[in-house]
Amino acid sequence: MSKPPLTLHLAAPRGFCAGVDRAIKIVEMALEKWGAPVYVRHEIVHNRFVVDGLRDKGAVFVEHLDDCPEDRPVIFSAHGVPKAVPAEAARREMLYVDATCPLVSKVHIEAARHHENGLQMIMIGHAGHPETVGTMGQLPEGEVLLVETVADVATVSVRDPERLAFVTQTTLSLDDTAEIVAALKARFPKIVGPHKEDICYATTNRQEAVKAMAPECDALLVVGAPNSSNSKRLVEVAAKAGCPYAQLVQRAADIDWRALDGIASVGLTAGASAPEVLIEEVIDAFRDRYEVTVNKVVTAEEHIEFKVPRVLREPA
Repeated sequence: MSKPPLTLHLAAPRGFCAGVDRAIKIVEMALEKWGAPVYVRHEIVHNRFVVDGLRDKGAVFVEHLDDCPEDRPVIFSAHGVPKAVPAEAARREMLYVDATCPLVSKVHIEAARHHENGLQMIMIGHAGHPETVGTMGQLPEGEVLLVETVADVATVSVRDPERLAFVTQTTLSLDDTAEIVAALKARFPKIVGPHKEDICYATTNRQEAVKAMAPECDALLVVGAPNSSNSKRLVEVAAKAGCPYAQLVQRAADIDWRALDGIASVGLTAGASAPEVLIEEVIDAFRDRYEVTVNKVVTAEEHIEFKVPRVLREPA
């Protein structure tokens, strides 16, 4: 039997960003330099395939510093950690390496600067997400207030409406965040914000690629983890941009083929913590079932690279 034809719209850019690439490299270089085990506080990036691969090489993933022995290196994840965590590691004289994405660190620096200027912070983010926890943990309790929605803006209770600033999680929906920022500025006209929202270049680029191809697709798949904020946002963006069906899949085995029955075109992208090998796996799964024509949808080019910390570049 001949296979049905299918146009596969492949987003570019997609998958790994510079911050994720750097974080994974940090764990691999730490294992090379100090040997196994190397401890990692929280998943280095939100992708099970990546985490399992590093675990096989000797990384041990834990949620708390108390779970790390004092005589082994510990790495802090790309999402960032509250200020108290490196302070405690230093107190215990632990060898630690901070893999926080430089674009998240930039938000931390912004928040500290506003605090020094006497401003209370409002953070736009998702409660409980490690990046939000890390950013809020840069300042004393009560100095950073969290809003998740436009509705939250109406009820947030501030110390002084004339002395406010805002920052955002780096992996949010561009459009949703713009609405929340507009609501903040309407309620607090003197609120100070970044020149450009803190949403990172990779999140922005991946969302723009999805917006460009979603109207052409009968369905769109996002390769990513269920705890990956930027991956989940891509599914939402696809639906809002007019794609009739959008699904988050971790691997090709997760694809709901019945939901794709009768389609002629599908979009494919990946969150910033999903490796290219998983995208290739999904493409191969489509080739097994369809006569695939790949159409690359290029909306931006990325050439950003972040250096790993000096301690890993120095000889042991």
